[in-house]
Amino acid sequence: MTTDRILLADMVFQARHGVHAHEKTTDQRFEVDTELFLDLQPAGLEDDLARTLDYGRVYETVRTIVESTTFNLIEALAEAISHELLSDFPALEEVVVRVRKPQVQLGGPLAHAGVEIRRRRSGRPEIRG
Repeated sequence: MTTDRILLADMVFQARHGVHAHEKTTDQRFEVDTELFLDLQPAGLEDDLARTLDYGRVYETVRTIVESTTFNLIEALAEAISHELLSDFPALEEVVVRVRKPQVQLGGPLAHAGVEIRRRRSGRPEIRG
């Protein structure tokens, strides 16, 4: 397992995820971070995009999932993102996905609610969405 990683941090999207009726009809802000684990040495030594991940493709994959699907739970959203990244990018060994929901209403002030998951290439269950 490599410790090399690509970071895409603080991606911001507007989407409709949540269990309450108003969350399903009103766009809300979601923030996503990814840590993408793969061997970066070949890309670093050869200075060749083909030996790493295209950051733009990763961003578009995340954007499509966040903006084009609807989940009750941000846990399910994070699972869908991790599943799609591992499926779409064979060089990935492991991913960490963080999803934050800053405008969540829980009865008092807080910066955000969020989840962080870590998934490896094997053992991915089927995700609905």
